[in-house]
Amino acid sequence: MKPAANSAPKTFAVKSFGCQMNVYDGDRMSELMAAQGLTATDADTADLVVLNTCHIRERATEKVYSDIGRIRKHAMAKHGKTPMIAIAGCVAQAEGEEIVRRAKVDVVVGPQAYHNLPELVAKAARGESALDTGMPVEMKFGHLPARRRVPPSAFLTVQEGCDKFCTYCVVPYTRGAEVSRPWAHIIDEAKALVGAGAREITLLGQNVNAWEDDGRGLHDLIVALDRIEGLARIRYTTSHPNDMREGLIRAHAEVEKLMPFLHLPVQAGSDRILKAMNRSHTRDSYLRLLDGVRAVRPDIALSGDFIVGFPGETDADFAETLSLVDSVAYAQAFSFKYSPRPGTPAADMADQIPAEVMDERLQRLQAAINRDQEAFNQATVGRTCDLLLERKGKLPGQLIGKSPWLQSVHLVTDAVIGDLVEVEIVSAGANSVAGVERVSIAA
Repeated sequence: MKPAANSAPKTFAVKSFGCQMNVYDGDRMSELMAAQGLTATDADTADLVVLNTCHIRERATEKVYSDIGRIRKHAMAKHGKTPMIAIAGCVAQAEGEEIVRRAKVDVVVGPQAYHNLPELVAKAARGESALDTGMPVEMKFGHLPARRRVPPSAFLTVQEGCDKFCTYCVVPYTRGAEVSRPWAHIIDEAKALVGAGAREITLLGQNVNAWEDDGRGLHDLIVALDRIEGLARIRYTTSHPNDMREGLIRAHAEVEKLMPFLHLPVQAGSDRILKAMNRSHTRDSYLRLLDGVRAVRPDIALSGDFIVGFPGETDADFAETLSLVDSVAYAQAFSFKYSPRPGTPAADMADQIPAEVMDERLQRLQAAINRDQEAFNQATVGRTCDLLLERKGKLPGQLIGKSPWLQSVHLVTDAVIGDLVEVEIVSAGANSVAGVERVSIAA
């Protein structure tokens, strides 16, 4: 059936779900639509609403469908018409025509094809089919507009896709094989970000430490970024243990702008479960990697990801995960209940874990993680560090920024967003710390 024609939109809103790479993609789609002359507004009033989706967990997928209904209902009640709706990202890639059939949306575009969004919107406005879930060999980045204005802390995608094929994960199917952006393109975009206001850049990738170009690895790229005048801080995420090379470990000691923070997902503490997940590392190899990083950068803050309730996980397996958490003492970590994703090997495995067992295990794991996060925060009280101010706080004169260890730090200051200030951390809670300004650092 031919889609209904829509009037060409004049305003737009982009709403992103999921990972930091989705945030980056959402920002780039916003820049793309603004370059076409559309005006950004909120989702309740926009002529075009782009939902940039995540497919990692079942709940996130269902939330997209729920949001579509809510947006339409609200718009019809308030304005007497519904907006054009575009579904982008990994749900679009995974479900394609199914999401058009189920939700009657106007545009569907995958994460490797969103540079075609303006053309697809124009097709939808003419009543034509507007679906693109292709994975072109030519990367999308060269088709995107120049960066104009960005926040003090900006994301920069350098690598996409995954070749690891963990048995629970849809990323290889929705983002494709591992692809690295060319060196020169990354350096150019980093300089453009700094020129547009960024003081800190976080390098992004599904397996960011797998990035390589012409024999150069992520550590070489970090060294090159370190030379960019005006850039004060460098971070990277998310890494895979199997791609954590010696050069990258050394960079944590040798590159002053590289922040003392490492997010290195492990997923489980049991070798039996790690093998079933096809993680390709062991508990011991993971812990030895962390020992190596701590040896060169003793003050580093460590972060990780965990899945509880993977098929076949026993009480003994889960106890090994808890003991790994006790051993590492993470500064922060993310934990989730296993969510079967259609098409992945784990979804068809025997011994699926009952929901109530997963709930109980997740509560115990999160209690241990929260304990260690608060202990880390408390241990930083009395430290002096540089703070990059990123947003306003709730109180008059209060601003919030990130410490080198990625803690949220709030303080009352006369400085402005984008400034680097020297603070002493004076108190700590479970989720944030408070600072007192010492010396302003010139921009």
